[in-house]
Amino acid sequence: MPKAAIALACICLLTLSGCGNTARGLKKDGQETSHALDNATHRVLSAGAKK
Repeated sequence: MPKAAIALACICLLTLSGCGNTARGLKKDGQETSHALDNATHRVLSAGAKK
């Protein structure tokens, strides 16, 4: 295989790997945000019930 083809394949693999990491990071951030919002909502509702 020519060196250019190998270099192109490596660049493609690195790009795909970066996209996968970004997607995983976005999923994790979304889940953490959802949990934080649920917790905050629960605290607000609990504080209102105590009054």
